[in-house]
Amino acid sequence: MAVIGTGQAHGACSLLHAAGTGYGAAISLDLPVIVKALDRPSKRELKDPDNLLTSVVDTWVENQLPLPDGLQKDDIHWAVASKIPPNRGLKSSAATSVAAIKALCEATQTTLGDAEIVSLSSQAQIAAGVSITGSIDDSWACLTKGWKLIDANSEDIGEGVVMEGPGLNPDDWIVLIAAREPRKVRPQLEDFGPLFNEFEKALIALQQGELLNCLTINGRAMCSVTNDIQGRKISNDAFINGARSSGMSGSGPAVIIVVPSLVSSSAERIKSTLKRLMPEDQIIETRFLTMDSDELEM
Repeated sequence: MAVIGTGQAHGACSLLHAAGTGYGAAISLDLPVIVKALDRPSKRELKDPDNLLTSVVDTWVENQLPLPDGLQKDDIHWAVASKIPPNRGLKSSAATSVAAIKALCEATQTTLGDAEIVSLSSQAQIAAGVSITGSIDDSWACLTKGWKLIDANSEDIGEGVVMEGPGLNPDDWIVLIAAREPRKVRPQLEDFGPLFNEFEKALIALQQGELLNCLTINGRAMCSVTNDIQGRKISNDAFINGARSSGMSGSGPAVIIVVPSLVSSSAERIKSTLKRLMPEDQIIETRFLTMDSDELEM
């Protein structure tokens, strides 16, 4: 068995669900994923229940991109190491597909721009049935750092980036994640219509640079879309214990809680509260990933 290509990406959390208004945004989190393309099956069992990696290869071929020398698409195998809990709204599908595409780029010495990688990732996620919007904002957030506001209906991936920013300083904030058990049923597009005004408020907050308010408004709206009473209670309890922002990420069920790093005692109180509701291994502490100055100048 030989590694023929390696790709890396990271997780993210939602600022604005794209199904709410047609505009989506996510912000990068320090939840790394590494995907390796192999010429033979790995001895470790690959967990890919939605056949996302198969969809990545199919999408690659459909876009007339080259396969590794001497290999057919069925000859490509995968190994994945990820810190992102799957099916929680933390962008594991976007991150895995982005990292797999980067691995194929290395395996075939193919150079793709960021927008091309995002486009392939979106196509693969739709084909695998793991996204109802294409998750373009998620793929951007998993490929690059900081955040981008995306027009999900734009015909051009690059031109669909409406706004972007470096993100929130990781030294200023502690990010807690209540990564509850995966949902059995995902929301449908028609479930978002009654909450349009709330998602529009979140969009306005983001346009005004109020990222944490956007996260909270969007996350509360998602609790209503999914009728998630416990998710709303987790957020409310977090605010009582000193959180600055809290809300559901993606379609959930993960709840993001942002606490000022200067009051780490608040984070400890919140974690103690969460331990009464879920196993300790479902409580994750991480940080935001911020664009470097050279990335901002590009």
